[in-house]
Amino acid sequence: MAKIVIIGAGLTGISAAYHLEQKGFHDYAIFERDATIGGLCGTVQQDGFTFDFTGHYLHASDPYFRSMIENLVGMENLNTVTRKSFIYSHDTYTRYPFQINLFGLPETVIAECIEGFVKRNNSSKKLRTFPEWVMRNFGAGFGKHFFFPFQRKIFGYDLRKITASWTGRFVPSTSLQQIISGSIKDVDDASIGYNATFLYPKQGGIVYWVQKIADQLTNPIHTSFCVTGIDLQHKRVTFSNGHIEPFEQLISTMPLNILLKKLHERSNNSLERAANKLLCNSVINFNLGVNRPNLSEKHWIYFPEDKYPFYRMGFPSNCSNTMTPADCSSLYGEFSHVNKSAAWVKKNLEACLKMTKQLFNISDQEILTKKIMPIAHAYVIYDEWREKNIGKIHQQLEDNAVHSIGRYGEWKYSSMQEAVLDGKKIAERLTVIPARHVTEKISILPTAYKKEIVREM
Repeated sequence: MAKIVIIGAGLTGISAAYHLEQKGFHDYAIFERDATIGGLCGTVQQDGFTFDFTGHYLHASDPYFRSMIENLVGMENLNTVTRKSFIYSHDTYTRYPFQINLFGLPETVIAECIEGFVKRNNSSKKLRTFPEWVMRNFGAGFGKHFFFPFQRKIFGYDLRKITASWTGRFVPSTSLQQIISGSIKDVDDASIGYNATFLYPKQGGIVYWVQKIADQLTNPIHTSFCVTGIDLQHKRVTFSNGHIEPFEQLISTMPLNILLKKLHERSNNSLERAANKLLCNSVINFNLGVNRPNLSEKHWIYFPEDKYPFYRMGFPSNCSNTMTPADCSSLYGEFSHVNKSAAWVKKNLEACLKMTKQLFNISDQEILTKKIMPIAHAYVIYDEWREKNIGKIHQQLEDNAVHSIGRYGEWKYSSMQEAVLDGKKIAERLTVIPARHVTEKISILPTAYKKEIVREM
């Protein structure tokens, strides 16, 4: 029996384990549902190509996180990449972010964006929705030509029901001077935005650096352990393989709505009911390996217009030349949905593949491999119910010694850097909380596995 049990060996769970050990605390056990580690920071290898679960790029703005990467991963094992990201609309490529780079767009579009920005409402009225936030900060033109259509595609949800509390550092601001300057000339300023430069492993895909952290652990990671229930009264976790693990403190990185459905304590059925109120979308990530070098010089492209069935496309082979065989390229695309049928998903996927081949003039003979990677939990939807209740949910869990952390555990929009820092934070908290003594000892049944790189789909 371990005093602290960690559910999930994605980035946040591994970070929590690592930082517990850094505190000299080894009385913990970590369990992972899948056969391999990494979660959505996992990587799949197929036919000589390496595919991540959509675009994952390391942004290290926090000094501690930066030093951790330098010491555990090694800068010699990472490429430092200057972002080349674009928006494709009105048959024109413009640089990211849209609100600063209008050069090349039709004059009417530029005029609508500038006019809307000048006439935007700067009242002090409290903003309730994302569209209201856009109208105040950018105006009607920017909303019409980018923010509204793009966010409808990426969330797959009614924007009038989404708040703006998720935007934070993820949406760069602008000024009239920047807008005018960026509309009369091509401004190649890669310093704008939180992801202006990023790091990417030279080999192995994004999971390479996650594996580097996992390699530091002395405790094993127990894989293929799927949680079936959590008994809050007796403080123990039951797994599908029959194993039962008592805990004094439980760190969960599984999606919060799934966690709430695993609870067996009847007195907390309000938590179970809350599970269905937590909303997120799903993403279909399609990947192609193409027998052609230099398919694009860009890293990723945003597609706000409805005529394109995907919202983003990226080119992993431009981040590392080891992602493909020699003289080949790779690309990924993404589209989202909320509770759409399998028939709808299949039809939209077919439309995406067809449009991708048309855009880049790719023949069927050039496609060497194809990998479809569904992501059930993708973007958390920040609706009013979440705003009002998420704190209460976490407090009830904390009262029962359950700490739900990470992007999906906290039900938030965050980066890999924040995932690591979330793990660090909980480790620091729990190592100063006295753990109660539990007398029951139950041994771990299956063999414990550790250090797998490739996640099978």
